Formats: sequence, C-alpha cells, structure tokens
Amino acid sequence: MAIFKEIIPQIVASDTHAPLLIATNPVDVMTYVTLKLSGLPKDKVIGSGTVLDTARFRYLLSEHCQISPVNVHAYILGEHGDSEVPIWSLANIAGLRFAEYCPVCGKNCGPMAKEKIFEEVKNSAYKIIKGKGATYYAIGLGLVKITESILRNEYGVLTVSSLLEGEYGLDDVCLSVPTVVARDGVKKRVLLTLSPEEEEKLQNSANVIKQVLQEIKL
Repeated sequence: MAIFKEIIPQIVASDTHAPLLIATNPVDVMTYVTLKLSGLPKDKVIGSGTVLDTARFRYLLSEHCQISPVNVHAYILGEHGDSEVPIWSLANIAGLRFAEYCPVCGKNCGPMAKEKIFEEVKNSAYKIIKGKGATYYAIGLGLVKITESILRNEYGVLTVSSLLEGEYGLDDVCLSVPTVVARDGVKKRVLLTLSPEEEEKLQNSANVIKQVLQEIKL
C-alpha cells in the first residue's frame, strides 16, 4: 500500500491519458486502491483479474473434452482468488453448452468431474508457488494479452478487474466480469445471464473483496 501511495501519483502526473494496468495481488483490492489514489476515470484503471484463471479453465475443459482450446468458451468471474466463480451454465464447447456437449464427449461430466476441473484451476498457482516460489510466465502471457488489446485497439473481451457500478447488481467494487478492452481502457462490460447460484456466488465474491477493503481502511 505504501509503495502504491508513492508511485501512483507520480505515474498519473506524467500521463493522465493511458490506462493503468494492475497485476499486484490481491489484484482486485489493489485495482480499487489504484483507482482511488489516481483519481482517474473508472474505465482507465484495469486489473489483470481472472484473465489467467479463465485461460486455465478453458484449457482444462479442452483437455477433459479432448477438443482444441480455441473451440472452448468459458469464464471465471469475481475475485482473483478463492472466492472466484466458474460460470458453468454458459460454458460452451464448439457452439454447444457444456451440458449438451457431454453426450458427444462421452466422458464423465458430472458434478465431481466439474469440481475437479475447478479445483485444479484454483490450485494451479499454489502448486507453481510451492514448486518454484513464484508465478511469472503465465501471468506475463496474460498481461501481454491485455496489453495487446489496449495497444492494438482490439476490443477484446477479457475477464479483467474494474470498478462495477450496478452491473450484476454489484456496486463500488473491483472484480472480474467479461469486459471489452481497447485503446481507451474499458469500453463496456458484457452482461451475462447467470444462474441464481452463480449470481449468489458472485455477490459473495464481491463481499470478500469489500471486507478486505474495510480492513485496510483506505
């Protein structure tokens, strides 16, 4: 926090037009902190969010279904952390909902298989840290993806963290939802129709982040 209080005003003083991309963990909290310290418009401050979690989720689904990751569309929303939410209801394999693809897949796609996939998504970083002491290659690739969308004005849909003001029924919290990212930063947030269970878990994830913000007394 002390470092951010020192460097963020200096960064803003040198350039108020470029978006700020935050990768420091806890990234949702630090994205919110940066927004408040910088005084920038909310769409100019972006956290790396669950971009990496979403990529891992899609890869593991592709491995399970034995199909190329380019044909898998699925999201991890919410906090980049233990309360993150897998959006199973909208997971899409080659144009079919995950539940519809299961008979084609011919593999066990029940609750236990889904839980195993999600637990591996959540625990991947912990395994890497245990083995190497830190994670850097994967998050580096995730940051490249976000940066490319900004610099090339790609309007890519990425699960970055940014300030929500009413979207998904959430307010005054930074967390990850599908977001269109381009040269100016956040262009818009894609509003998905979630299941009631997913909505509840996303609300819980927001509450976890807000609790941390209350504790640091920004």
